[in-house]
Amino acid sequence: MNSLLRRIKAMQWIGIAGAALLGLVVLVASPSGGEPDAYRSQRLYMVEKQLKGRDIQDPQVLEVMARVQRHLFVPTDLVREAYSDHPLPIGEGQTISQPYIVALMTQLAKVKRGEKVLEIGTGSGYQAAVLAELTGKVFSIEIRPRLAQQAQDRLKALGYDTVRVRQGDGYYGWPEEAPFDVIMITAAVNHIPPPLIQQLGTGGRLILPLGSTTFFQTLTLVKKKQDGQLDVQHLTTVAFVPMVGEAQKR
Repeated sequence: MNSLLRRIKAMQWIGIAGAALLGLVVLVASPSGGEPDAYRSQRLYMVEKQLKGRDIQDPQVLEVMARVQRHLFVPTDLVREAYSDHPLPIGEGQTISQPYIVALMTQLAKVKRGEKVLEIGTGSGYQAAVLAELTGKVFSIEIRPRLAQQAQDRLKALGYDTVRVRQGDGYYGWPEEAPFDVIMITAAVNHIPPPLIQQLGTGGRLILPLGSTTFFQTLTLVKKKQDGQLDVQHLTTVAFVPMVGEAQKR
């Protein structure tokens, strides 16, 4: 009997150890890195209240916003505010846009799998990660060297290997990779940079905050028609930090 009890206990221990090992494997293999449940709850709440509660209806966008871990793209001292309904500072006078604006711009872009996307203003890399969930062809330009390097390292560490980050002035775009199906500018400009219009493919969409770089802008959607003409739609009032570099000189 004692021998039988010892065998049963041994089998129980093996079962517990095996379950623990399986949990460890899942933890290591998970892109989330075993995020605390609290963050998932906050993210789902964000999707329900801030996005669905407004005008974000695209199921793919909602799914992506529920999946991408925004708290990994903000400074450590602001993690608790990662899913709040407002932008957050990320250093060097830059911000990560509020979740709703990220979702709105992504919804307007209507990115399809296989399309090529150019983002101007990488910041912390959050918008690039959201776009990368929709297509494997994301190119992002950040003018600030430190932010560009940090974003590149962060995206790579989180498994977003298809995102290419370049340090440089986004005003000139990425001509050797043009044309792009979607171009997204995540900083305020008072005019549309001509190089970006040239690099936008036929039928492509350009989303940007257009207007005063000091106060408010209008979120604007530009579509390039078959004849090369532009269809411009002014959508809603937004407030972005200004685009620096060549954009400031014009």
